[in-house]
Amino acid sequence: MFHTLNLIFRLSPALMIATIVAAQQPSSQQRQAPSPISVQNVKGSIYQVKGGSGANTGFFVTATEVIVIDAKMSEDAARQVLAEIKKETPNPVRRILLTHSDGDHVNGLVGYPPGIEVIAHENTREHIAKAFESPQQRAYLPSMTFTEKLILRSGDARIDLLYFGPAHTNGDAVIYFPAERVAFIGDLMFLGRDPLIHRAKNGTSFGLVNVLQALLGLDAETYISGHNELMSKKEIEVFLKSVTEKQTKIRSMVNEGKTLDEVKKAFNIETPTGGSRWPSFVEVIYLDIKEKKE
Repeated sequence: MFHTLNLIFRLSPALMIATIVAAQQPSSQQRQAPSPISVQNVKGSIYQVKGGSGANTGFFVTATEVIVIDAKMSEDAARQVLAEIKKETPNPVRRILLTHSDGDHVNGLVGYPPGIEVIAHENTREHIAKAFESPQQRAYLPSMTFTEKLILRSGDARIDLLYFGPAHTNGDAVIYFPAERVAFIGDLMFLGRDPLIHRAKNGTSFGLVNVLQALLGLDAETYISGHNELMSKKEIEVFLKSVTEKQTKIRSMVNEGKTLDEVKKAFNIETPTGGSRWPSFVEVIYLDIKEKKE
């Protein structure tokens, strides 16, 4: 260690800084590269796409076109998805349906053909419009929006875009295929971890409960999420129970006059070094209760 420090101090100031910065950067072996793109047939002409940069996406092949659900995180990942679609069908990709506005679901829009129709909830369009700054990005702002329900048709195929209220964000669309009994649900479900609620996008923990109950009410067998394997109603029921139990416990602590720090300590929630990009789910519930967002 002494010899290393001695060598650094003999460098010029500029080289010293560069050396220190380089030493702090993870090696290529340490960086975890995205897993390869893979395509899974879910049911009929519905496919799930996993891997690559960004969240899980999917596509639906009709007699005349391909409809994509969510757009990955980068232009390169989007082009990889397009290449996989070409292996399944020569039909053109004409529409993209967005479940919500997070970057890992929408930043890959720029990798799709210019002029493609982008469809989303009206609140999702507002969030994307704030985030997309370049002319290239803004060319992909949703050209069609809806508020509560939008029914799309392609030949005999039907797709329902449903909005059940604010949850993960205030623009979460459930992409439902009634004939196939399949639903794309974006980031409304996270198996093995707490939900993520974007309060900056008017998401709410109690709204999430309402939406999860609505998902259970759908005549669906398979649910496709942004970050997990395929799910059934059973996984949603377990997830919903864990959420409501946590809300009940935190409400009781709030009624006892507990502070946020005391509540977080009770749930072993620690603020990561350097701060956290988003508040923990425990903190979201606490704030929702204090602000009466139920």
